[in-house]
Amino acid sequence: MRILRVGYRLPPEPGGKERHIERLTREQLLVGHEVIVAHRWGRPLAGARTLPLPPSLIGRLVSPGSHTIAFGLDCARALPRTGKVDLVHLHGDHCEALALGPACRRLGVPLVVTVHGALTTRHRRVVARALRHARGFIALGTRPRDDLLAAGVPARRILTMSSGLDLPRLERSRAAAGPAEPGLIVSVGALERVKNHALLIEAFHALRAVRPGARLVIAGDGGERARLEQLAGGGGGEHGISFAGHLAAEDTYALVSRAQAFVLASRRLATAGEGVPTAALEALALGTPVIVSSDASLDPVVTDAGAYRVFRSGSVPELVARLRSALDDEAARPRVAERARRAVAGLDWPLVAARVEEWYGTLLRGGLPHLVGAAS
Repeated sequence: MRILRVGYRLPPEPGGKERHIERLTREQLLVGHEVIVAHRWGRPLAGARTLPLPPSLIGRLVSPGSHTIAFGLDCARALPRTGKVDLVHLHGDHCEALALGPACRRLGVPLVVTVHGALTTRHRRVVARALRHARGFIALGTRPRDDLLAAGVPARRILTMSSGLDLPRLERSRAAAGPAEPGLIVSVGALERVKNHALLIEAFHALRAVRPGARLVIAGDGGERARLEQLAGGGGGEHGISFAGHLAAEDTYALVSRAQAFVLASRRLATAGEGVPTAALEALALGTPVIVSSDASLDPVVTDAGAYRVFRSGSVPELVARLRSALDDEAARPRVAERARRAVAGLDWPLVAARVEEWYGTLLRGGLPHLVGAAS
């Protein structure tokens, strides 16, 4: 199969979507597919051909308002130069699909769209119009799925699943980790409003009043860093909170493995929201107790609801209660860790890539099922 993959950013740019694109491409190359990649930022992917994207005049005019719409326009313009492809696989949303969808339709090339997070609620008609030319969708979690349904996409055209995990690598990191560090709480994610680190910091201050030895490490970087450091009382760790910046994968895994609790406090915004957060899935694979907000649900990918704890999004008291429970229940850690690892055992990347390929086949044959559920 000859696949054109479209993704605005690639590694080393940070983010779960960027790592997803890289690893899915690698898995597809390993089984013999030819993959061409169109991107704007990041390094070319080993083994894949890169589609040149010289900025067009219309792209330059649109770019000040939306870099991703401009990227979609440039991809649509370059599409005829790729030669015959079996399908175009876009990792994005309506912004890129506005131009790419009609271009695919004109050329008779099926378009598959993976939606990694919540869709904007501000332009529902534009979203519906932009996505109407896609043959099928992959929704990473219930939030993107529900947003696609709200945009008028038929359920039979949506596969709801998860990103994959490098389970052998995570298992090696877990095996090499020492004992949990008492009182250590870790969060991993970009320092952006959608991650709601501010709420976690507020909850941590309340927790430290009764657990003075507790420590919070936030790994990630972004535009919210200065504000978050101010809320923390300084970024040097003097109030028990430190900012580690963007860490390499192995360093992240080592940090999470040492934690007594992993927390993701994400919230839904009008323009952004979580899909299924890969960082939380990785924490489960590492055996670390996981606490997520109700807006960062792992449903339906993790079917064992008891494998992790959930607090009501925005509720500081509920988060504090979940944190106290995790810190006080260290004796149960081996049992919790085993349950967590079992919950994500089906998410190894070769298995996830095989589900994507099966979905390609279903879409290309036109044999859409009546109901597409979670692949977990």
